[in-house]
Amino acid sequence: MTIIKPFKAIRPTRDKAYLVATRPFYAYNNEVLQTKLNHNPYTFLHVINPEFHTDDKTQPNTPERFQKIRNKFVEFINEGIFMKEDVPSFYLYRQTVEGHEYIGLIAGASVEQYNNGHIKRHEDTITERESVFSNYLKIVEFNAEPVLLFHRRHDALNRLMAPVMLNRPEYEFTSWDRGKHEIWMIKSPSAIEKIQTYYKEIEDVYIADGHHRCASSAGYSNSIEQKTSENQDLFLACFMSQERIKIFDYNRLVQDLNGLTDQDFLDEVSQSFIITEVHQEDAAPLGLHEISMYLGQQWYKLTAKEGTFDRDHPVFKLDTDILTKNILNPILDLHDLKTNERISFINGKKGMEGIKNAVDANRAKVGFGLFPVSVSDLKRVSDENLIMPPKSTWIEPKLRSGLTIFPLDD
Repeated sequence: MTIIKPFKAIRPTRDKAYLVATRPFYAYNNEVLQTKLNHNPYTFLHVINPEFHTDDKTQPNTPERFQKIRNKFVEFINEGIFMKEDVPSFYLYRQTVEGHEYIGLIAGASVEQYNNGHIKRHEDTITERESVFSNYLKIVEFNAEPVLLFHRRHDALNRLMAPVMLNRPEYEFTSWDRGKHEIWMIKSPSAIEKIQTYYKEIEDVYIADGHHRCASSAGYSNSIEQKTSENQDLFLACFMSQERIKIFDYNRLVQDLNGLTDQDFLDEVSQSFIITEVHQEDAAPLGLHEISMYLGQQWYKLTAKEGTFDRDHPVFKLDTDILTKNILNPILDLHDLKTNERISFINGKKGMEGIKNAVDANRAKVGFGLFPVSVSDLKRVSDENLIMPPKSTWIEPKLRSGLTIFPLDD
């Protein structure tokens, strides 16, 4: 049984939604970030970067900085950029990218269900980041970007949502990356009750994106001895059927060969892989256990040899794990992939061309392309309480901040 709660969102007025909505600030390079802050007074980036136009600077991740974020948020409310919903609602969200429709319900998810493992994870979180984000929530008292959750297909739920999308959406705009964003409000008590009934029939929910936000929301909720709002036991989430999400590969770029020549490196790799030279048009992996490698302006296919991995283990059979254990760790001396500056990651939407361009531009010495993890493999890892290697998946949709803000002090 899955708990899903309607809430009274704090959200932009209809005419300003496209100006307010933003990706997280870290998704922009410094030049683009400054341009947006200089030329768009309504972007939510002003809330999360409240010192941009001031000389009164504070240290990052301090209570003083968090208080300024809270103050700027209140300022947006007072200026009429944001309004508050009059009744608890669900928010039906549709993002259309290259003909694919990502459809989900934005709502409150249960911290208790996260704590007891009903909302399942596949990534480790960093305790220090959890603590920082939990302290952030104590002061700002809102969630601005939904965690992306997915679950099995539920046909009755899909049939209920379909006619809602025939009406004019409250928000409808296209972002710079050509993604179309639409939001409809579901306020009817009977429709809300029916949705909650359908979710009671869904046994398991999985985190697609937002592991640290889940963990920090749990830390925040668990730290409050006397709750003053039901929302303090919830966090902002977008619930999506598994056939709607897309999992892309998350590829690797390495700056050097750990002192080896190209040929010495190839000789080392050949101990665990069958190496085949291929042309650019054949560079992308065609299936599991086939890894693409770009080195010295040449593409190679690496086919993992039998005995170098465990086909039956949910994690050890993944190409991210095979690459790590047979090349990154033993040959390139890369062990902590989360913090080592010699390795970086590039999402699969940029394709093999993205890897090639990075290596040809000397931003990396070698690049590796991986076959995407399947939904079933991700679920199996989560179901068995296991953890994938870092940066194993790039999952879409990527949700916008600032459209349906979840007040923790409601």
